[in-house]
Amino acid sequence: MSRSHPYTWWNILAFIAVIVVNILASTLPIGGRSTAAVSNMYPTLVTPAGYAFSIWSLIYPLLACFVVYQATSTGQAKTSIQSIGIFFILSCLFNIIWIFLWQYVYVELCVIVMFLYLLSLSIIYLRTRTPQPTRGEMWFVKLPFSLNFGWVSVATIIGIMVALKKNEWSGWGLHETTRAIIILLISAALAIMVSFPYRDSIYPLVFVWAYVAIAIGHPDHEKIRLAALILAAIILVYALWLFLARNRDRD
Repeated sequence: MSRSHPYTWWNILAFIAVIVVNILASTLPIGGRSTAAVSNMYPTLVTPAGYAFSIWSLIYPLLACFVVYQATSTGQAKTSIQSIGIFFILSCLFNIIWIFLWQYVYVELCVIVMFLYLLSLSIIYLRTRTPQPTRGEMWFVKLPFSLNFGWVSVATIIGIMVALKKNEWSGWGLHETTRAIIILLISAALAIMVSFPYRDSIYPLVFVWAYVAIAIGHPDHEKIRLAALILAAIILVYALWLFLARNRDRD
């Protein structure tokens, strides 16, 4: 283990802990109920169809690749790896706490932890946006954290709406559909603002995935379905433009 990268084994152990807790959340399950069951207790108009959460089956293998890469001599020598510091371990810790709080239906506390999880990932995201990444950094550092940061951004928004639903928030008198469309618009703006400075086409694609799932999950709400699909199309075009712009700049 390189002296310049003292968190190598802690990163490995923290990630293993996340995987173990995720397995227990499904098999026991923790709290006596599934993750989806908690979500179904407080349905909102921005909650996506259940299949959307399968994105974790892509995020976790990519994070596993990061964990392996950061343990290699090549990875440890990268500034992007060294700059992460303790924040990957913190993100794993907040992920674990989030799962326990959600499974035990402490939704309000869960939102606070989700913000902390999002904050730790945002720091990682910013610190790993190196201008000229190697192929290894592109696949094993940038890609995993773009996806992870993107989905936790979406999940935090959903978590906030679930907490408000649980507490029967009136939404300042606005109709539930109107509130949901406003949230979709704000979230789309977030996807654009976060990704634009770094020409990151992956982060907004996560929102496309979520918005299509929202449209599919609410077939009886025409306005929500239409708004989600239109915004998904706009973000998709934007993401493709970012991808082409980044490659053009590189050339």
